[in-house]
This record gives sequence, C-alpha cells and structure tokens, in this order.
Amino acid sequence: MTEADTRVQPRRKGLSRRQKRAVSRGVQYAVFVAALVAFAVTADWEQLQNQFAQVDLAERMFPDIITLALKNTVLYTVSGFVFGLVLGVVVALMRLSSVGPYRWLAGIYIEIFRGLPALLIFIFVGVAVPLAFPGTEIPGGTYGKVALALGLVAAAYMAETIRAGIQAVPKGQMEAARSLGFSHARAMVSIIIPQAFRIVIPPLTNELVLLFKDSSLVLFLGVTLEERELSKFGRDLASETANSTPILVAGLCYLLVTIPLGFVVRRLEAKAGEATK
Repeated sequence: MTEADTRVQPRRKGLSRRQKRAVSRGVQYAVFVAALVAFAVTADWEQLQNQFAQVDLAERMFPDIITLALKNTVLYTVSGFVFGLVLGVVVALMRLSSVGPYRWLAGIYIEIFRGLPALLIFIFVGVAVPLAFPGTEIPGGTYGKVALALGLVAAAYMAETIRAGIQAVPKGQMEAARSLGFSHARAMVSIIIPQAFRIVIPPLTNELVLLFKDSSLVLFLGVTLEERELSKFGRDLASETANSTPILVAGLCYLLVTIPLGFVVRRLEAKAGEATK
C-alpha cells in the first residue's frame, strides 16, 4: 500500500452552528409568511368587516366606553390590587412567622386561592357570602365585592412574591438594624419590607396586568348599567346589535392599558437585572 493510499482524506465540512441557526430562522420566517399569505388569500374579508369593523357601531360606543366602562374597569382593578397587596403582605409575614399556626394558615390560604379559578371566587363572594351571613352587606356595594374577590385571588400570588422578596434581602440588614436598637417588627417595616418591594416591583406590576383582565369576571356578581366594565359593556351592545364590533372595540380598550403596563414591566425587569450585575 503506497503512502498516497494511506493518506487520510479531509472530511467534508457540514454547516456550522451559526449557519444552522440561520437556516432554522429562515425556515421559520418562511412558514410564518406562508401562513399569513394563506390567511390573507382564504379569509372572507367582507364578512370579517361586516362582523367586526362597523364604524358606525364603534362610534356609538363613545364616550361611554371610556367614561363608564373603562373607568369602572380601572376602579375595579385598582381596588382589588390595593386590597390584595395589603392582604398579601400580611399573609407573607404569616408565612415567614416562627409561630407554627400562622405558617399553616398562610400556607392553606395560598394553596386554596392559587388553586381555585378566579370565576369560582367571584361566585363565592356573590352567592356564598350573603348566604353565610344573612343581612350582611359588603361595604362599597359592587365595588367592594369586586375588590374582595380580586383581592383574595391576587393576595395568594402576591404573598409568595413578597415572601420571596423578603427572603432575598440580605440577612445582614436585619442584624444591623437589631444592633442599632430596632425591634424585629420595626426593622421589618422600616428596613426589610421597603427593600423587598424594590425587588418585587416587576412581578407585582405584572400581577396588576392580570387583575385588569380578571376584572371582566365582575359580570357574575350582577351589575347595573352604571357598574358595567369593558367586557360587559361590549357584550351587551354586541347582543343588542347582533354584531361583534363592540367586543373588538372593548378588546382594543384593554390593550390601551395592558400594552403600556407590559412595557413598564419589561423596563422594571431590565433595571432590576442591571442592578444585580
């Protein structure tokens, strides 16, 4: 066998990792464009316009959809968020307590209200509470009921978020506060909790976005015409006109709030990430 026969032939190189990624992206873009073209070609645009884009129906919704429906949605969301935040702090502190029954109660509450759908909580507040306590009225009427229902749901998630934020604060902060003569309670209120909130602001803001959408469940409490939120307002007008344009307009009003809030969440998360580097 000659030296030429024994010489190792060079291997044929395949695509590099970067080239494979580029090909994969190109295929994904091609599939996406093909899906858009297929939709544009096969969709019945006249039917879609008739059902979802009646300008005259959209104009009828203003200004009530802003001054009434959107206003109520914001009020429901803010009231539920405030109540949930206060209750969430309490439950988080109970979760971290050295007293066993407090930890057990907090754990049971969190597991139950995180596991149940928000719809069942609204039904519970609207039906079970009046049955359990006859003659008792929740302060604030519908606004109070919504604040209670949304707050009970939000507090279960906020409690775990706040607990994680408190535990993320270095233990040396508590030790330094105690060495300066602070009581444990005062150190928690003045030193630990403010630092924890700076850590958990992004996820709490994200919870606000979720509550804004969950406020649509208020219809299960039974509301008057003046207490309608965006979803109820859009559905009522859609039923009245046998057209889905009001539902589309209501959805766009949700986006007017959720998109800016989503941008705020991303900015806060980016700043938090830069602070930890």
